[in-house]
Amino acid sequence: MKNLISVVGPTGIGKTKLAIDLANHFNTEIVSCDSRQFFKEMKIGTAAPSEEELSEATHHFIGNLSVKEYYSIGQYEEDALKKLHELFKNHDTVILVGGSMMYERAVIEGLNDLPEADENNQKKLQKIFDKEGIEKLQEILKELDPEYYAVVDFHNHRRLLRAIDVIWQTGKKYSELIAVSQDSRDFNVIRIGIEASREELYERINRRVDMMMEKGLLEEAKGLEEFKGLTALNTVGYAELFKYFGGEWDLDFAVSEIKKNSRRYAKRQLTWYRKADDIHYLKLGYSQNDFDDLLQWISGNIKNFNH
Repeated sequence: MKNLISVVGPTGIGKTKLAIDLANHFNTEIVSCDSRQFFKEMKIGTAAPSEEELSEATHHFIGNLSVKEYYSIGQYEEDALKKLHELFKNHDTVILVGGSMMYERAVIEGLNDLPEADENNQKKLQKIFDKEGIEKLQEILKELDPEYYAVVDFHNHRRLLRAIDVIWQTGKKYSELIAVSQDSRDFNVIRIGIEASREELYERINRRVDMMMEKGLLEEAKGLEEFKGLTALNTVGYAELFKYFGGEWDLDFAVSEIKKNSRRYAKRQLTWYRKADDIHYLKLGYSQNDFDDLLQWISGNIKNFNH
């Protein structure tokens, strides 16, 4: 069984460094799922790994496209799976890193459109769970979808709730709905996050924006002004500076808006990751001991058996 270690977390928290540390430990390569870092003209504003960082470990999908190219999440899913398939020939473990939530999901789960949770179903199921316990949920799922019941972690009541809810909504077996996307994912996924207090994170983001400005974000954005109508550039760090170039905002205000919008994006990311119950967290500014503990935790979750 091959293992994909996915490093997730909000913007500015230090995912690049952790991914490189892990890649070096496992002597492997890194696949990026940061949709903004695909574009080679946007190095500074997307905080793409530096030349030095890129030389410490082999990265894929960094600066591999031009902003002029259209690239969909579906194309990325296909390209990333192909790349993983290739890398797994020589490596038992590969690192995935990036804060683009849907792009990570595309790689680990697939993009087929499962419906969002239905509130009434969730309430109904929660009531059953509170009253009759997890056994009742297991029973319901087993009856509705014996195939999925055979593979699901049936002690995880959230997984049971989710599957039953989807079956009730679609009238189809959950196993059929996810089979489409799961076929090509014959790897074990281990998700690792970095956590920090909100204050620390926001401070890091503000500091990082100042550093981007020092590194030449203004010049980078100026060079891209003619493409400002393209989707790739309708993003934090560029959209604000285009308003400055257009005379709508002064520079200080534009920079403070970049900080504000970056913090807002981080907040959305935090909300998304908080909903997941399978992310193992490492604290910001981790020590060698913390890293060793993490490696120990990973080795307990790595699947070495081959089926």
